[in-house]
Amino acid sequence: MDTVAVGPVGMRVSGLSLVGIDPGTVASLQALLSEHGVLVLPDQDIDDGTFVAFLQAFGQLTFSTGETPVPGCADLNLISNVGRAVPPKSTFHVDTSYVSRPPAYTALRAVQIPRSGGQTLFSNQYRAYDTLPDEVKDRLRGRTITHVVTGLDLGPDDETSAEHPIFREHPVSGRTSLYLTTAARCRSISGMGEDETRETVQYLLEHSTREENLYRHAWSPGDVVMWDNGCVLHRADHEGVVGDRVMHRGMVADYPQRIAA
Repeated sequence: MDTVAVGPVGMRVSGLSLVGIDPGTVASLQALLSEHGVLVLPDQDIDDGTFVAFLQAFGQLTFSTGETPVPGCADLNLISNVGRAVPPKSTFHVDTSYVSRPPAYTALRAVQIPRSGGQTLFSNQYRAYDTLPDEVKDRLRGRTITHVVTGLDLGPDDETSAEHPIFREHPVSGRTSLYLTTAARCRSISGMGEDETRETVQYLLEHSTREENLYRHAWSPGDVVMWDNGCVLHRADHEGVVGDRVMHRGMVADYPQRIAA
């Protein structure tokens, strides 16, 4: 397989088939994800069964309660604008961060591509941490954010909030990332009041998602894009979409053991 950087975050991996992927290739992809955050895997003529098998090679799959499953494939989440009079809303976020062990990896398979628009944006949260001013790092070091669920109908046994460090050591790479999610799900920062929490979260999100820290993925037929929720934020750009946009999403529950340097 051949790899090339696509921007400040992400690698394009070409010459790789996801059909019957072997453990050695999976380990290589895990290492790339832990360092580069996003993998673009083009020209994949696969169905949902092959997509699920590919994800299962990375570990046990997980599904967020309250999301819409793909008909006939309960492991995958349907993401679609079909039949919607109002475009969906999306802000930069981490998937399902309101649980104590958020999903390690998320992947999207392009099922139907709009005629124009519909990019997915990713931010480099390693770089976001590295470029924080020293005084901000000093003020936030050791603090946590309480992440809460919004917009989903959960059952009585489902987790609805979890506390995570703002500066999170990645369990595979050992590098530090700035770990937060959409502002509505960041309820509080330890040791801060409501106003200071809101201002701090807004500052951190604006810092993380500056244009020079983003990769904008324009979808092509056959694309599979996989990312590491521990070191990137992402959002869909639904402005100006012309045509149907249908994605199937799968998530892997946990990371492998740390890859030796």
